Amino acid sequence: MKKYFAIFASLILGFTACDIKTDILNTSPESQLNPDSYFKTETDLQLFSNAFYAQFDDFSNFYELQSDHYINLNLSDVLRGGNVRTVPATGGGWNFNMLRRINNLLALNQCEDAAIKNQYDALARFFRAYFFFEKVKRFGDVPWIDKAYGSSDKELYNPRDPREFVIHKILEDLNAAIEGLPEAKSLYRVNKYAALAFKAQVCLYEGTYRKYHAANTASGKPWSTEYETSEALLSLAAEAADDIMKNGGYNLKNNYVQLFAEPNADPDEMILAMKFEQSLQRRNNTSAFAIMPTQGCPGLTKKFVDSFLMADGTRFTDKEGWETMSFIDECADRDPRLSYCTRTPGYTRIGAPDNVLAPDFACSVTGFQIAKFVMDCTLPDVDRVTMSYNDLPIFRLGEVYLIYAEALAELGTLTQEDLNRSVNKLRDRVKMPHMDMAAANASPDPYLISAEYGYSSPVLKANPNLGVILEIRRERAVELAQEGRRWDDLMRWKEGKCIDQAMYGPYFPGPGKYDLTGDGKADIYLYEGDEKPADKDIQVLKIGEKTGVILSDGNKGYVDNQKGIAHSFNENRDYLYPIPTDERNLNNNLTQNPGWNDGLSF
Repeated sequence: MKKYFAIFASLILGFTACDIKTDILNTSPESQLNPDSYFKTETDLQLFSNAFYAQFDDFSNFYELQSDHYINLNLSDVLRGGNVRTVPATGGGWNFNMLRRINNLLALNQCEDAAIKNQYDALARFFRAYFFFEKVKRFGDVPWIDKAYGSSDKELYNPRDPREFVIHKILEDLNAAIEGLPEAKSLYRVNKYAALAFKAQVCLYEGTYRKYHAANTASGKPWSTEYETSEALLSLAAEAADDIMKNGGYNLKNNYVQLFAEPNADPDEMILAMKFEQSLQRRNNTSAFAIMPTQGCPGLTKKFVDSFLMADGTRFTDKEGWETMSFIDECADRDPRLSYCTRTPGYTRIGAPDNVLAPDFACSVTGFQIAKFVMDCTLPDVDRVTMSYNDLPIFRLGEVYLIYAEALAELGTLTQEDLNRSVNKLRDRVKMPHMDMAAANASPDPYLISAEYGYSSPVLKANPNLGVILEIRRERAVELAQEGRRWDDLMRWKEGKCIDQAMYGPYFPGPGKYDLTGDGKADIYLYEGDEKPADKDIQVLKIGEKTGVILSDGNKGYVDNQKGIAHSFNENRDYLYPIPTDERNLNNNLTQNPGWNDGLSF
C-alpha cells in the first residue's frame, strides 16, 4: 500500500523529465490522499473517474477538423504536409498523464460493494482502451502500460509494443467493459452499448487498416498472425454493431437537422454524447464557426459536394456538364443531406423559416458554407464565439449502421437484407432510394475511383464487392459529414493521396452577377478592375484577391482561394505521426516512425 500511496500522490505524473520534477514538488500530504480510506465508496469512485471523461474534450472540436472534404481559410499543417510538418520536441499527442489516473483506479479500487467495484473497474478499462486506441491511430506501435508504475520504475522506459499486441489488449479491456458496465441508457455516461459501439469502431478501423496496408506501418514488418487478424477484427466489428442494433433499444431520430442542432441530445439515437450547458459555462463554437468570418471560414470542397447522389438515387457525376454547372443547377434535386450540411438554394436557418440565406463567401473559403450543427437563431447568444451549447455526438446509431454494413462488405458476406437493416434505414430517414447491392456491384461509380476525385487503392479496386463498398463509403461521408471521422477513414483505407486532390469551390464562368438562392435576384457580384461596384445588399467580390475570390483559371473557373498553397501527402511517412524528440531522448528504447528525421541516431 505504501507504493500505491506514492503513486496516488502523483496522479498528474506523465512520462517526461519535466513531469517527474513536477511530481517531486507537488507530492501531497498522506493525511489528504490516503488510499487506505479512499476508493471505498461509489461516491469516491465516481468523483475520481469523472476526470476520465476529459479524454472526450480532445474530440469536442471535431466539427473543425480539416480533410479533403472540409477545409478552412488556413490549411492545417497536416493537410499542407511536406516540410511544413516537422518532428516536435514535446507534445504532439505523446502524453500519458490520463493513463496514470486510469491505472490508479484499477490498482486502488477497494469498494466493498462487489457490483460497484466491478462497474468502475469496467469503466476504467473502457477509458484505458479509448486512451490507447487514440495513441495507436496516431503513432502505430506504442508501449502498453497497464499498471500504476512509479516515476522510477524501469518499465516506463520500455520500447514500443507492436500495434497488433496493443489492439489485442484494447479488445481485452473492451470485452471487460462490455461485461461490467450497466445496460441502461445513460446519454452522458459510458454504458454497455457505448463500449460496444467503441469496440465496433476499433475493430472496423483496425480490420480495414490491416487489409489496406500491406504491413505494420511503424515497423515495416508483415502483420502478425499471433493476435486477431484483419478478418477476425471485421467480424468482431459486425458482431458488436449487430448487438447494438438488436438489443440496444436505439432508433433513428426522424429529423436529421434537429439531431445536431438541439440543446439536448436525442436519447434514442445518441448512444453517448458530450453535454454542453450555458449555465455551467460549458459551451462549444459550432454556430459561430459556421457563420462568423473570424472563425476559420470553413467550407465543403466541390469534390465532396459532387459525390452526393441525386434525389432519385442516380449519380450527379453521370450528368452531362456536371463539372461546370452553376451553383443553383449543381445543388438542385440532390440527396437532402447536402442541404442539411451546407447552404444550398432555399436554405433557411432554424428559427427563421422566412429568411432565405445565400452562402456568405466572407465566412467560407470555398463558398460551400457549412450549416450542420448550427443552432436555432432565436436562442440567446448562440451566434457569439464559443457560446453554442448543443450536445455533440460521440457514438450514435447512424454510425453503428455504417460500421455494420462496411465490415460485412469488406468480409464479402454482405447481403441485401444486411443493407436494408442498416444503411437503407439512413436513406429512409431522408427519403432517399435504397442502396441496391447488385446494381452497385454491377456498375461501380467511376467518379469514386478516379485519380482526380476518388480512391486509388489497388486492394480496393480488386475487390469483387467494389461497387457496394464505394457506395457505403459515399454513404459514410454523407451521413457523418463534419463529425470528425473523415481523416481516420482516409488513414485506415490507405487513401492519403486524397489530400493531393483539388480543394475547389463552385464554378463561375466569369465576372458578373449570380443568383445563389434561386429567387431570381443576384446575391453575389464578381468583378474585375480597380473600381468596386456600388451595389448594395449584395456580396461584391473582386476576382483575384483572397479577400474577394480567387478563381482557378484567371477570371473564370472554380473558387480556389488556396491557389498556390500546396497540400500533399507523403505515402511513406504521413500515415503516422512522429515521436517527439524529448521523449526519445528520455527513453532511448523508443524508435522513430518511418520517414521522420529527428536527428537522433539511436
